[in-house]
Amino acid sequence: MTLFKLLGNKRLFILMVGLIVFIAIMGFTLGARGKVSWPEKFVHDTVTFVQKIFYKPASAISGFIDDVSKLKETYEENERLKVALAHYTRDKGVYNAYKAENERLKEDLKFTERQKQKSDPYEYRIAQVNSINVADPFNQTINIDLGESDGMRVGMPVISIDGVVGMISRVYQFTSTVELLTNMDDKDPNSRSIAVTALGKENKSFGMIESYDQSEGMFLMTRIEEDDPLEKGDIIVSSDLGQYFPRGLVIGKVKSKEPGDFGLTYTAKIEPSASFENWRELFVVVDHAARDDEADKKEKTP
Repeated sequence: MTLFKLLGNKRLFILMVGLIVFIAIMGFTLGARGKVSWPEKFVHDTVTFVQKIFYKPASAISGFIDDVSKLKETYEENERLKVALAHYTRDKGVYNAYKAENERLKEDLKFTERQKQKSDPYEYRIAQVNSINVADPFNQTINIDLGESDGMRVGMPVISIDGVVGMISRVYQFTSTVELLTNMDDKDPNSRSIAVTALGKENKSFGMIESYDQSEGMFLMTRIEEDDPLEKGDIIVSSDLGQYFPRGLVIGKVKSKEPGDFGLTYTAKIEPSASFENWRELFVVVDHAARDDEADKKEKTP
């Protein structure tokens, strides 16, 4: 009785039949088959075609966004590298400057040590070069950072590790002006000459350096006697017979020796030992013995 009532309900019966058919179709579909039906082929190809249409633009847009993101990262990294390069260049410049200064100071130290080993009676006061005025070939000067408060006086010789550079011409409280030897001119009554001799021939050779030849870059040593043993290659140093320069300061090297204008004496061309350029540090030669003598004279003067 109950079964007939259930079958009598057409809607429920149709639903049950449909469910059975659906389960049967699912069983055939999920099972192993050698061929694919044409509806499945149609659905698969349609879905693949639609995916192809939307995939390429989506992939291109995604790639473009990715490239823009990478480009931004590259730009930011490039900016960081520029800053790092600027810092590196600055630090390298500072490092090179300190390295060069360190090398110069090492050479200066070696120079002063050599002077001490030779029992040199002079004190060498190291001075920093503040400025250089070489624009005027007839008035070439430099400024150093030692002045009256440091014991500087007019006439004190100034040298480099290679040779004599000039002498102090003006003294201020904390700085001094140094007149270069390249200003020497025998026609100028204010120009100071230097009494010189040849190294190793101090008792046999003598002359005066009174001028500098701007065209040849040579000092002219005059008043050389005919029997003077001076010859090419000799090292010329200051003599203790001069008024301003103490003995033994290197001036240069003899390049040639020729008869003078009147044939009674000889004239020699002296190549300067100092380069007269690119100075950073120089030495002021302080002759304590000469200063003590001068102080004694002032005390004895009524």
